[in-house]
Amino acid sequence: MIAAALSRIGAIARKEFIHIGRDPRMLIAVLVVPVMQLLLFSYAISFDVKNVPTVVLDQDMTSASRAYLQTYRSTDFFNVKGSIDGLASIDDVFRRNLAQIAVVVPAGFGRSLARSEKAQVAVIVDGTEPNAAQLGQAYAIALNQVYGNRVLAEWGDRQGIDIAQAGRLEPRVRTWYNPERRSADFLIPGLMVVIIMIVTVQQTAVTLVRERDLGTQEQMMVSPLRLPELMIAKLLPWTFLAFVDMVVIAIVGIGFFGIPLRGSVVFLAVAAALFVFAALGMGLIISALAPSMESANIIALLIAFLPAFILSGFAFPLESIPPFLQGVSYLFPARYMIIISRGVFLKGAGFAELWPQLALLGGYSVLVVVIASVLYGRRAAR
Repeated sequence: MIAAALSRIGAIARKEFIHIGRDPRMLIAVLVVPVMQLLLFSYAISFDVKNVPTVVLDQDMTSASRAYLQTYRSTDFFNVKGSIDGLASIDDVFRRNLAQIAVVVPAGFGRSLARSEKAQVAVIVDGTEPNAAQLGQAYAIALNQVYGNRVLAEWGDRQGIDIAQAGRLEPRVRTWYNPERRSADFLIPGLMVVIIMIVTVQQTAVTLVRERDLGTQEQMMVSPLRLPELMIAKLLPWTFLAFVDMVVIAIVGIGFFGIPLRGSVVFLAVAAALFVFAALGMGLIISALAPSMESANIIALLIAFLPAFILSGFAFPLESIPPFLQGVSYLFPARYMIIISRGVFLKGAGFAELWPQLALLGGYSVLVVVIASVLYGRRAAR
């Protein structure tokens, strides 16, 4: 009985392979386009903020003010474009997108420092881009703290006071797993999942619709083939192709972008196979419900693309989205696979740490195949 079932599954899977092989455009879309998307998105999407356009207004025009403003020019974060002639010009350069940060040194800055008084400066940030504004504010505060400590040390030297003897807090901050804080190390393990999710769901979303359009659905329904066997046979060729995609994308990420792979390759491979099977099962559910290939393509794009980007933790922490959407995110396998992918690539995690996500992917893949079988059976019986 098992041998007969395997034979039937193999026959349908072989038919699918032949059908795929006869369409070179489909092979290009499945095997080449994902790699191109990886390269495109990896360069286009970045959370690294550098060279933020900055203008300065020096109303003091002293050696102290020039030394202070030089600290902005000596960092990679601020890109000092030049000076402005007055406070009214700040709004103008912001509106024309010539700068995002303006640093104003008021008159009397140097005199206040010389008298050991508190000197004030203004750092004005364009808030239309919240990420850059938040980072700009943080960098400006940190830069001023460093400069203030240097001024304090110089004052102590003039007074003959060793300020190093004073008690103070000195934090030592270390970044684990991604010490250089590169966006690529964070994005690419998740980007692999998003791309595969989009490709697999969209390709399988039309497979059962195509059988109806070609008139072969009735032939399969009257054959000894059972519905779960049909679903598995439909998934096997695409699972193989998607797994090849995962391997190629991983090699490109490691070799081209220098992404570390610290965890178990075997565990990652098992998780990837379950994820691909789950994503393909989602495509089969769409295919069983969609009335036409056009509607199947549209539904697949909406279900695969938006949740993969927004509800998977790929670009935004799931803790920062509303609780309702956090609950909805559990309905999509990309959420589990992104945790596994980043855990294996960056943290060296394995089965002991990530078995809950692996178990959920396994259960998800079985559930979607059962649902697709039931829906396809009901539609075919009409």
